[in-house]
Amino acid sequence: MSRPTMRQIAEVTGLSEAAVSFALNGKAGVSSATVERVHAAAAKLGWRRNVAAAALSGDRAGALGLVLARGNDGLDNDSFFLRLIAGIESVINTDSQALVLQIVQTVDQEQETYQRWWSERRVDGVFVVDPRVEDPRPRQLRELGLPALAIGGTPEFGLPFVGVDDAAAMTVLVQHLAEQGHKHIAHVAGINDLLHTRRRVEAFAIAADRHGIRAHSSYLTDYSQLSGVEATEEILGLPDPPTAVIYDNEVLALAGLATFNSHRVEVPGDMAVVAWEDNIIWTAIRPQLTALRRDPGVMGVESARSLLELIAGRVPKDVQIPVPELIVRNSTVAEPHTGR
Repeated sequence: MSRPTMRQIAEVTGLSEAAVSFALNGKAGVSSATVERVHAAAAKLGWRRNVAAAALSGDRAGALGLVLARGNDGLDNDSFFLRLIAGIESVINTDSQALVLQIVQTVDQEQETYQRWWSERRVDGVFVVDPRVEDPRPRQLRELGLPALAIGGTPEFGLPFVGVDDAAAMTVLVQHLAEQGHKHIAHVAGINDLLHTRRRVEAFAIAADRHGIRAHSSYLTDYSQLSGVEATEEILGLPDPPTAVIYDNEVLALAGLATFNSHRVEVPGDMAVVAWEDNIIWTAIRPQLTALRRDPGVMGVESARSLLELIAGRVPKDVQIPVPELIVRNSTVAEPHTGR
């Protein structure tokens, strides 16, 4: 079956091919009524934009890029990015955009990917995730002129962003543990040079001090199951172990629960456990796990909208996602209940 062409649309509408091209590519020179008429005819014929031809002509690529510099070990069983991508796709699909996804091991490889995509005109813009301390990516992307949106960014990061208040979220967790009577708690955190890890570690110490709680130094990990086990083993080996642990994601929390089980440590009797990310699996295990409930899909939706605004030449407003809700279950209290 041959693909519908602009010439066929022109024949159906009685317009010139130039007018059809202007209407389909959003260029000035045609009326809104003509644009509507052309798009209606294109939809009826089943016409789709030729992305490769558009890229060669200097037009948009019709695609957005996302590079994850975590490596496979750091992404195993982590549902955050899956839900984030689902949110992005829900927006860009309606705009006939595609998402180009690349998984690499290092930030250097991520930057090489941006350079290649820019050279090939592969994408119109990119989502930058995992903002880091002394991050080289904002400067590179500005120099390339490649529109970029930081997911989890801050005003100081140097790119338009969709962010979340990690400090406020950590304060909610520590306050809950304080209300349960805990006087000594630990935090199993993520990768050291990620901005959100730094924010959580700092907020953990400040919130614990405010509540008169002894906060054991945060354990830094690479988000893998192995690093979660190692951190939990170290916690259990302390001469005076804490009575509660906060884990920064699902993988670390599962590793912690498995380690407690192998040592016959009762949850919550001997050790209360909180996960930063809520997951449906927490209601299927015993005890059910207390967790912060946020919707990465919402971050994906807001990020996609902002990046499309940026690509269109407009300056999007920075978006701050509301503080996640704490879902209290019986890994921290004897009887489960829900609330903030």
